[in-house]
Amino acid sequence: MENYQLWMEKEIASLNGRVPRLLLHACCGPCSSAVLERLAPHFSITIDSYNPNIYPEAEHDRRAAEAERFVAETPREHPVTFRLSPFAPQEFYDAVKGLENIPEGGERCFACYELRLRHTAALAAAEGFDYFASTLSISPHKNAAKLNEIGFALEREYGVKYLASDFKKKNGYKRSLELSQEYGLYRQDYCGCIFSKRERGV
Repeated sequence: MENYQLWMEKEIASLNGRVPRLLLHACCGPCSSAVLERLAPHFSITIDSYNPNIYPEAEHDRRAAEAERFVAETPREHPVTFRLSPFAPQEFYDAVKGLENIPEGGERCFACYELRLRHTAALAAAEGFDYFASTLSISPHKNAAKLNEIGFALEREYGVKYLASDFKKKNGYKRSLELSQEYGLYRQDYCGCIFSKRERGV
């Protein structure tokens, strides 16, 4: 299996002190926390909070608000800004049509990864960002190999460099738990969509 953490480290080393603009898809505050800690010394970051999969809308708003709060409460050496996309659940339902009964972690999730990463890649291309990436690989429940496969495909399609990652490496997930506790971040008990909520019985 590819070591995407090592890929990322090599890419950062190649910057030689430059501070490129990175558009970072983020799903929530806890997942953003350790990722921003790792990336903010090297990039000027804009958070792309685009998560039409999250159900219900109140949950979507709560997760977005916690991510925005974390950004506001943690000053960085380089700018970090937060951008919230309008909640558009039908975009998610259209993307996973026919996959509703696939168990969590399968093709439905991969379609969701692509939907959200595509939004970030398209926006990065339209606005002249140097890189795009996602916080999703920090979760032990997310398939980092599939996320990176999608990211590289979108890099070829949109012409914006994808920052490979596996943020759970080097205790990234553990660090997100520590930061969540330190900042009192709301941690959800299901991935986000109505199907994961039903599967978890919450």
